Amino acid sequence: MSRTRVVAAALALVAALATSAAAADAESCKKVRLSDVGWTDLQATNAMSSIIVQALGYEPQTLQVSVPVTMASLKNNDIDVFLDNWMPSMTNDVKDYLAEGTIEQINVNLTGAGYGMVVPNYMADAGIKGLADLAKPEVKEKLGGKIYGIEAGNDGNRIILDMIKKPNSPIAGYELVESSEAGMLTQAESAMKNNQWIVFLGWTPHPVMGSMKITYLEGMGDSGFGSATVYTITRKGYVRECPNVGTFFKNLKFNLAMESGMMDTILKGGDANDVAKSWLKKNPDSVATWLKGVTTTSGGDATAAVNAALNN
Repeated sequence: MSRTRVVAAALALVAALATSAAAADAESCKKVRLSDVGWTDLQATNAMSSIIVQALGYEPQTLQVSVPVTMASLKNNDIDVFLDNWMPSMTNDVKDYLAEGTIEQINVNLTGAGYGMVVPNYMADAGIKGLADLAKPEVKEKLGGKIYGIEAGNDGNRIILDMIKKPNSPIAGYELVESSEAGMLTQAESAMKNNQWIVFLGWTPHPVMGSMKITYLEGMGDSGFGSATVYTITRKGYVRECPNVGTFFKNLKFNLAMESGMMDTILKGGDANDVAKSWLKKNPDSVATWLKGVTTTSGGDATAAVNAALNN
């Protein structure tokens, strides 16, 4: 065999081995189990992720569970990935698991987010701008002694409940009304339509709350409310066991405009998968960035596979 043929053969072998190594996920990685805790932003990001990993040859599965069950399930290897670890508000939810190494934060997928208790602007204009203002008897009376939250067990509700339990807290004696994202927003929109006073849990990105005339209350201290960073977390060793799909999840980066736009369409009745597919088709550069260093499960071209699936 000539030297040229030997070199060509060697290069082909190296390329084949590199491709094989890139796609060398364990059989246990074929199913990709995602947590869904019922938040609209997570519906959007889960849908985008599911469409892509399915196109790569994986079998995405979305499990509807609460935040506490998500953490326990990650520890027990019953869930692989959670895309909505809001920090610092979820510190108490994740700190023990992180300390013992049973879950791993693999990347920051969103910055510039916000989280906390909010009031309508007309309340802020009336002087209700901070947590301490809620302690005033006349304010508590106008609010009916209630603060509106979302589903039981989430981190925001827990922070509020912890504040209520403290004897010297400005909101000691208040009642937290636990509902759902949709239920809370319905209550808030109804109150604001009638210029009634209300305090509720708010966050950005969110298309509805983003368009509401609301003010975040000040004076939250070290509660966990305020500016937020969102992490992708996985079960222990997931990226090492599943380096190919793990690289995809490490590459994932979102932004406020993307999430708000998709959430708006979903909240107006759009199907999350349809909304996600439409966004992915319109943003091939973002998809290409997420697929850097990733192949299909058989070692094929990831970008080509995803493009084919999106245009099918």
